[in-house]
Amino acid sequence: MKVLQPEHTVASLPGAAALTEPMRAALLGLAPDVYSAELGRLRAGAKEAARELLADPAVGAMVDRLPLRPGARVLAFGDSHTSDPQSWAVILSEMLAARRPADGISVDVSAVAGETTTHGLIRIGGVIARNPDWILFFIGVNDARTQGPAPSKTLVAPEETARNLAELRKRVSRETKAQCLWVTPPPVLEDRVSKHWGLSRFGVCFLNEDIARVAQVIAAFDAPAIELFARLGLPPPQDLFMEDGLHFTLEGQKRIALEVVRGWADARAR
Repeated sequence: MKVLQPEHTVASLPGAAALTEPMRAALLGLAPDVYSAELGRLRAGAKEAARELLADPAVGAMVDRLPLRPGARVLAFGDSHTSDPQSWAVILSEMLAARRPADGISVDVSAVAGETTTHGLIRIGGVIARNPDWILFFIGVNDARTQGPAPSKTLVAPEETARNLAELRKRVSRETKAQCLWVTPPPVLEDRVSKHWGLSRFGVCFLNEDIARVAQVIAAFDAPAIELFARLGLPPPQDLFMEDGLHFTLEGQKRIALEVVRGWADARAR
């Protein structure tokens, strides 16, 4: 449930809005009561993570400094790192609700597990139509994914990733007044990814050298960017990751939320 969300995967279908909790549970092979209880647990975890972060006065001060006017609409755009029910974006939303309740700031999520920047070009039109004040981009790690025992290329070639990201930037600048914050894809635990029972079954692999190429493109933007790849370091802390070495635990999502808040608050003066 942290990795796959059927309602996001089929969001473009006409009947997606009518996908009830029991239907989502069935698509994941879970009993409705199990699904509902687990979803509640995940959401409660995100709320608690926000509370723990705000217990640090310095973090609260950073949230106060975020360049968000009352009533601002924030859109978090990404893949499974963002679609997670207890993702950094959900934690950020909880932090803003707790720290700045009178400001009425909304944080919505537009994220689909497994998507690349090429998929992002398809979905960005829907995001633009929602007229956000800020778009927080956290996408690109799946561009660096490879498939099979001896792959000769990543899913999206580095040059195409750069073109896709440039096109996303152009569309936002031409069609909206939204400001953008970019987050580089994070590193992974390569050994865990390659040996994971689920990922290895489909020949999924990630190399940090491939992810680094995507991160370098984003870090070079003349726009506020949070260099998460660099901030987590190589190798990244193991306790931030789930058993697959790719997706983040609640503690990992909490760390990302902190880095986003810190980087965003500091970027205000740019």
